[in-house]
Amino acid sequence: MVWLSRWFDWRSALSIVTPQTFTRWHRRGFRWFWRCKSKPGRPALPKDLQALIRRMALENPTWGQERIANELLITLGLKVSPRTVRKYMPDHCVKGPGKRGPSQRWSTFLRNHARGIVACDFCVAVTAAFRILYVFVVIEHASRRLLHVNVTAHSTAPWTMQQFREAIPADHPYRILIHDRDSIFSKAVDQCVGHMGLRVVKTPARTPVANSICERVLGSLRRKCLDFVIPLNETHLYGILKEWVGHYNLGRPHMSLGAGIPESVCALSLPDRAQRRQIATDQCVKSRPTLGGLHHEYRFEKKAA
Repeated sequence: MVWLSRWFDWRSALSIVTPQTFTRWHRRGFRWFWRCKSKPGRPALPKDLQALIRRMALENPTWGQERIANELLITLGLKVSPRTVRKYMPDHCVKGPGKRGPSQRWSTFLRNHARGIVACDFCVAVTAAFRILYVFVVIEHASRRLLHVNVTAHSTAPWTMQQFREAIPADHPYRILIHDRDSIFSKAVDQCVGHMGLRVVKTPARTPVANSICERVLGSLRRKCLDFVIPLNETHLYGILKEWVGHYNLGRPHMSLGAGIPESVCALSLPDRAQRRQIATDQCVKSRPTLGGLHHEYRFEKKAA
């Protein structure tokens, strides 16, 4: 107070207060001082990484926070938690939590026998001329790799048997084939599969969860591909599916694999960086569009000199 009296005449503004009031003013000023000086919370991500997260969310409207976090970790080597990714995503791109997984009984069965199991199923697609086409897929449980995909307008038993011959090689390591009780899987089809060294396991009636992995990949096929395209004919649909299968097997992280990629040849050698949240100054992130830009795959490239 003596020091302040050098700068202005304080006597005209003098008011009598108690020592407690003066102490409270001092504590309030101390809190205000440290509030202005400190920055609570974790440090923000670098600006270029924030922009990359927003870019990936806008370029891929079907991706959620888990998908973007896995893409950053697997393909770019940038370790960012899904919650942090959610913080920097545009509000209209944030999705709710996913649904629960399959029941414990079938989860245990599939986990114990996954390396020797393949599954198959059909789904339908509608062309621009309202023609129904049937899509047949075969998936390997252990790696979640799509072994085979094909399209037909007439799903007959001979056609289905030919698909199994093309999908499963003679020296295959599989033991069990799972499919539902659709009439297309006739006794002749099951006998053909048996001659290939596989035991057929039919799912209970009206129990899609018993073939959950194959049902899940068909759901992904619809949500990530078929819902955004109108195939013109059988050939056009087959070309679309082949491109999507390449992206699914080679460039799409899977949460069920620990954010891994089905094809083992895509195990990338990630940059060795002490701080995995930073993008090296001599590198930039390049995206490769697939399905006309519906999805993108991201890789590091050296900046031009």
